[in-house]
Amino acid sequence: MKITILYTKKSSRSLRALSLQGSLRAPLLLINGGRQSFAYPGNPFSSPRISDPHARSRPPPLPPPPLSLTHRPLHPHQPPPPPSLPLLHPSASPLLLPLSLPPAFHHVRTLPSHSAVATLIHAYSLLSPDILLWCRSHRPAAILADFFFPWTHRLAADLAVPRLVFYGVGPLLVSIFHRLWLDLPRPADPAALISFPSIPGSPSFPFSHLPSLYRLYVAGSGSPEWDFLRDEMVAGESAWAAVINTFDALDGVYLCHLKGEMKFNRVFAVGPIHPAVDRAGGTDVVAEELVAWLDGSPAKSVVYVCFGSQFTHDMAQGRALGEALERSGARFVWCVGSDRVAGSDGKLVPEGFEERVKGRGMVVRGWALQVEILRHRAVTSFLTHCGWNSVLEGMVAGVMLLAWPMEADQFLNVRLLVEEAGVAVLACAGGPEIVPDPEELGKLLAESVNANAFVETRARSVEMGRKAKEAVLEGGSSFRDMEALVAELSELGLHNA
Repeated sequence: MKITILYTKKSSRSLRALSLQGSLRAPLLLINGGRQSFAYPGNPFSSPRISDPHARSRPPPLPPPPLSLTHRPLHPHQPPPPPSLPLLHPSASPLLLPLSLPPAFHHVRTLPSHSAVATLIHAYSLLSPDILLWCRSHRPAAILADFFFPWTHRLAADLAVPRLVFYGVGPLLVSIFHRLWLDLPRPADPAALISFPSIPGSPSFPFSHLPSLYRLYVAGSGSPEWDFLRDEMVAGESAWAAVINTFDALDGVYLCHLKGEMKFNRVFAVGPIHPAVDRAGGTDVVAEELVAWLDGSPAKSVVYVCFGSQFTHDMAQGRALGEALERSGARFVWCVGSDRVAGSDGKLVPEGFEERVKGRGMVVRGWALQVEILRHRAVTSFLTHCGWNSVLEGMVAGVMLLAWPMEADQFLNVRLLVEEAGVAVLACAGGPEIVPDPEELGKLLAESVNANAFVETRARSVEMGRKAKEAVLEGGSSFRDMEALVAELSELGLHNA
């Protein structure tokens, strides 16, 4: 059986965990949002030996997560292959499809501007003829495509195979995007409220809090690439099935909405998809030192601070956050990524900060051991930008979330977390230009490690963490959806045999 998989760098964390390696033993197609695209048999997710020029500096591949297609055979009478099987057949070789783009386009973090996203997505669509040619000699039973590759609906039609769309985001965002691409609101005032009466709860948001991609479209509409993106996003919703990184206890009402308004006949909620162990990378703080520091901290005494890999604070925001951490008196781990300041060569961490907080705070540069940190008994709260992967990782850990949204889908996620699920507290109104009050933020950080504060929010966080973990256990909602997904794929394989 053959499944064609296409995914962006942004969703790679989820799709690595939603691993098909052992179950397929058949050609897969991988489009990676990095420097190149690869098409080869076997497991594209766990093997850096072929596709990753930096493999020597990376940690070993992660084992499969608790819920994985790895352990669900795609033929009803075929047992899962043993984990010792090689990832690739000795005769297999990669097919390289280079993207003719400047180096700045090799990753979303280095794009010359946010508006260049449309150029990047359009460039990927130009690979379609080569992909189609390859697929005609390695015919897949289906295509599983990240929703940022909407143009794959034409690829699936040309091959006459079903297309599954993978959403590494929440279904509320999927629903909002659906209405935005159809209604195309264009208010003159960025503070104007945009309402969505057809979505459960009738949410409304200031235009400036809508998904960044749509606001960029409004600013750039009229250009061929942005018009192409909008048209393809609308057409790309016509999929045989939707596979979503969430779980019923969190998003059940929105999952039902997708089946109704968006007419998805099949919706598989298979989350939380997350690595079973952490995805550590290089860091200036030795992992053992960080874990030892956490081991020496009292239970539920540490706030973890991290804003993902895409956004960088400016100098004023960095100073405000540093001052807030100092004022709080709380124990903390602050992951600052590259420690650079947006728009300058300055450092994010204030000078002398680490010396002043020595003993009660750790600053991590580079990649943090995020999953391991969040699951540690010492950590009780998480100051986060509320990116979807971070939200799910914090939720599984059962920690209280302190929300400081910046861009993308984060304001939508905050509504879900604060107003609906009740597992988060708003730390800052958010936005790339907003600087929080250090005194107020410091007070919130102090309360976040005080067991007598936010009692109800903490209890809901623990309860939602329990439900998230139960969802992926045998009999859980996500487990059942994964079983159903595999059964459907098995049928496709038999029909296309």
